[in-house]
Amino acid sequence: MMVETLGIHELWLFILSGLLLNVTPGPDTAYIIGRSIQFGWRGGAAAATGISVGCLVHVFGAAIGLSALLMASSTAFTVLKWAGAAYLLFTGIQMLLSRPQPIAEAAAAAETSLSRVFWQGALTNVLNPKVALFFLAFLPQFVAADSGHKTLAFLVLGLIFITSGTLWCFGVAAFAARAARRIRQSAGVMAWINRALGGLFVYLGIRVAMLETR
Repeated sequence: MMVETLGIHELWLFILSGLLLNVTPGPDTAYIIGRSIQFGWRGGAAAATGISVGCLVHVFGAAIGLSALLMASSTAFTVLKWAGAAYLLFTGIQMLLSRPQPIAEAAAAAETSLSRVFWQGALTNVLNPKVALFFLAFLPQFVAADSGHKTLAFLVLGLIFITSGTLWCFGVAAFAARAARRIRQSAGVMAWINRALGGLFVYLGIRVAMLETR
């Protein structure tokens, strides 16, 4: 089998662990639900896709050794940490201070908003060193130490993890969007949801800023 050739072992355990990690609610899930309520299925899907792209960047980083460099270099870790914290705090404060839009204006701006939703989800993960360290710690557990194809093995495992997670997130987005059809008709409620998401970004920014250099 291909997985054996690559040195991948206990694939069933990796898939099960990945599913359990993906279905455990966390900040990413909260972000997807919030955007699904705001913009419907397309908003949730844009958020989920952005998050997955951000994770994919870290999978490539783990595969080619960038994550190892991040762990070994306190300077690299600190630079990424403060860049991520600054981005999250700026985005969060911006959302907290935003004013409610009339429904007609919000609908007209939906296309631009979806692009912003995607990039917010992607950058939230790309600029978070904790995500990089997670993949660096998680993926090697399922690859033989003497494997001659570690890079490819990390990529295969990472794609499996991200694919299952993306499918789950799409399901969450569809459920949240369907449940929130009436909520989207209220500009006031939508403004509070946007502020709640802003609070989430601020919280994540503070968490990233408090990460200790390794």
